[in-house]
Formats: sequence, structure tokens, C-alpha cells
Amino acid sequence: MSANPLTIAEASRLIRDKKLSPVELTQDCLSRIAALDGQLNSIILLLADEALAQAKQAEAEIAKGRWRGPLHGIPLGLKDIIAYKGHPTTAHSAVLKDSVSAEDAFVTARLRDAGAVILGKLATWEFAIGGPSHDLPWLPAKNPWNTAHDPAGSSSGSAAAVAAGLALGALGSDTGGSIRSPASLCGIAGHKPTYGLVSRSGVVPLSFSLDHIGPMCWTAEDCALVLQAIAGYDPRDPASAQTAIKDPVAGLGGNLKGVRVGLIRNFYEKDFPATAEVIAALDASVAVLKDLGAEVRDVKLATLQAFQNAGLLISRSDAFAIHAKAMRENPLRYGAIGRRRILAGAFTNASDYVNAQRQRRRLVAEVAHTMRDVDILICPTSREAAPKLGDYAHHVGGNTHYCRPYNLTGQPALSVCNGFGASGLPLSLQIAGRHFEDDLVLRVGDAYEKATAFRNRRPALTEDWQNARRAAAE
Repeated sequence: MSANPLTIAEASRLIRDKKLSPVELTQDCLSRIAALDGQLNSIILLLADEALAQAKQAEAEIAKGRWRGPLHGIPLGLKDIIAYKGHPTTAHSAVLKDSVSAEDAFVTARLRDAGAVILGKLATWEFAIGGPSHDLPWLPAKNPWNTAHDPAGSSSGSAAAVAAGLALGALGSDTGGSIRSPASLCGIAGHKPTYGLVSRSGVVPLSFSLDHIGPMCWTAEDCALVLQAIAGYDPRDPASAQTAIKDPVAGLGGNLKGVRVGLIRNFYEKDFPATAEVIAALDASVAVLKDLGAEVRDVKLATLQAFQNAGLLISRSDAFAIHAKAMRENPLRYGAIGRRRILAGAFTNASDYVNAQRQRRRLVAEVAHTMRDVDILICPTSREAAPKLGDYAHHVGGNTHYCRPYNLTGQPALSVCNGFGASGLPLSLQIAGRHFEDDLVLRVGDAYEKATAFRNRRPALTEDWQNARRAAAE
């Protein structure tokens, strides 16, 4: 068993060179799950036997020279709103507790085609909106850096599992920050791709025009490897883009000479002030980017509240449109937080919705205008380190992070760890780019991570377990 979890990139090279067995790697993940997930609640459905069978198949194929690519034999998890044929897709809700998916989601099929090993289904907020609830069939996930703290949502299980090394990567969804916010609080990399780059077919929807599916991994490089596998046109998703896809992996490495970076100060200094340690970490990140060759300048966008107001009204309205029938027929099958948040959309009138969409168009145009002069936008991902578990239940769309603007605009955005606060909890940097320039966003994140030492630090939960195993072995 490895002393520290491998990244996807590290494991992939070893597997390709036949120096690491996919079976041993999968068994290592299963051992970590058995030892740690009782404290984390990150996994709703563990498919150990099936995962081992897939690992054995991968090992046999590779032994015969049929290596499929970087994800072949790599253990990954699926947020439990993503369909996996023959298995439940519950969305962490009693409403769908007994459902079984008849087909794979597009992204699940892509991962399986790439030879990935699917470990199981991961915890979320109910229907990707409900918050860390205790009135659902499964307990909420916890933050592996400190289990008294929140991993954020809604891709909470995905972030917790990756941070603790239970899976080398996972898929999450992001409607208003639900990949990037958990990535931020759990100290991993989380990438929301350009809207339309990754199909959402086979994924339980929350908002038709704001939902995104993307990778959550220990590093930006790993996110690029997963994105390479799951991106592509799918006619079953009406938002899927028929466009040439830039290889997100090919541009990784090297410096950032000539990359123009815009720092959005008004978000975190004025609109919704970040804590002092978040601002200090951001200032240090700016210095690193400059050292890597980037040109950093201040830019100003519309207030964060303008993005929040439009985004929340659209997402809540869409959510109620999706759930209206089930909510009317049996509202008590929903958890209290999910029910309250979804029902908020019942009180939106048509003129409000239309005006929110008009506001959205104005904001999209403003950001596009700003990005004529810069290639990348940065700010913190979250305004503070992880709060205590349960605090988010009172933030009905509250300003806990700076993610929602890029759901409205559909631009690619990445969260990476950029330090640790006084409590030992992770802090984060958000990197956004122009539409379909995911490769540049990931290149910046990768360069930043490789220029800093933050990827060398793992949660204390994992370290304590490793020390206990070493002591037992001695």
C-alpha cells in the first residue's frame, strides 16, 4: 500500500510502463475507503467487486499491449447524479432512492471507454441543491482536513474522496460553484469546463442553462487528463457544442510568459470581503504568477451581487420547473433544505425570469469586453476557509464563494489550492478564461501548482491513518 496517494498522472505513467498494477492500485483505494470513509461519508454506493473486475480487465489488456490511454486502470468516482448503467442514481434523495439507471451517462461511457475503474457513487447535496442535510437516507460528507468542518457542496463527496485519496479523481457538477467550492474547501483542483464542452446527458438536471459537468482531482494536470477523456459533442445534450476541442494536456508545462492576467479586486475587497488570510494567499499567488512570466493587472467587473441575483433566480426557477410535479405530489420525501430551496422557484414570475436572463446577457457582454485585454481572470474561489459543518444550511444562495459569475457566462473556471489558513484548512485560487480556452486555464493552474509546494501536503486524517499503519507494521 502506498504511503501517499498517487496522482492520476503519476499512476498512469507507472501503469503504462507496467510498473504498477491497476489491481493493486484499486485495492489500495478500497483499503483507504475501508479505513477512512466511515469518518467522511463520501461514498453512497461502493462497487468493490465490480471495480476489481474492471481493474483486472485493464491489467490484462495492458499486459497484451492494449493500453487505452492515461485513464486506463485509474480508480475514479461519480457524483451520484451521474448515471451508471445497472446501478442507482439517487441524487442523495429519498425521491430517487430506488431508481436504477438503464444507461450510462455520456461522461460515464467516456470514462469506461478510456478504461477507467469506477469505484462507486459519491455523496452530494440532495439534487445538487439541498445543503448538508441530516434528514436524508445518507449522512452528509465531511471535510477530510477536519471532519468537524464542511466540504461544501454540492459535489461534497467527490471533493472529500479525492482529498483523502479514496479515489484518484472524480466527476462533479457545477451550477453555481458546485465543483469549485468543494474543491476549494477540500484543497483539491476542480475544473468547470466551458458550457457545452462536456455533455450532461444522463445527469440529473438542476438548471438547464447553468449546469456543467467536470473533473475533480488532486492536481490541475489530472483534471486535464480527465477532461481529455470526457469532452466531446453529444447530440443528446441540446447545449453540446460542435466545435474543435483544444487538447487540454498538450499545453501543460513551462512558464506563463506573455499570459495577461486580470485580478478582480472588487469581488473580494468590496462586494463580499474575503478574510485576511484568503487575501494574503491571493497576494502571494499573484507574485508566483508574475515570477512565472504572467502580466497581472487589476480589472473591475459588475458587482458580485449582480451575478448572484441573476444566477440564483434562474437556477431556482429551473429547479422548480424540474421538480414541480414531484414536489406537489409528495413534498415530504424531500429533505427540508432541498425542499425550501427548490420551492423558492415557485414564487418567481415570468417577468422576473425574463429580466434575469436579460441581466445575464449584459453581464456576459461586460465580461467578454473585459477579456479583450486579458487572457485570464483570477480571484479567490471562496471568501474563507471551510466553516463548521452545517453552517451552509443557512446560506440559501448566500455569498460564500466567488464562483457563480462563470456559470452565468459559461466560461471555463478552475479552483486550485493556494495555501492553508491558521486552522490548517485549505485556501484557494480561482482561474477563469475565455470560452473553449480550457487548455489555457488548466495550463495556468498546472504551472502555479508546480511552482508551489501545496500539492505535497495531504489531510491530517490521511496522515494519521498512514502513521498508525506504519506503527502497526513495526
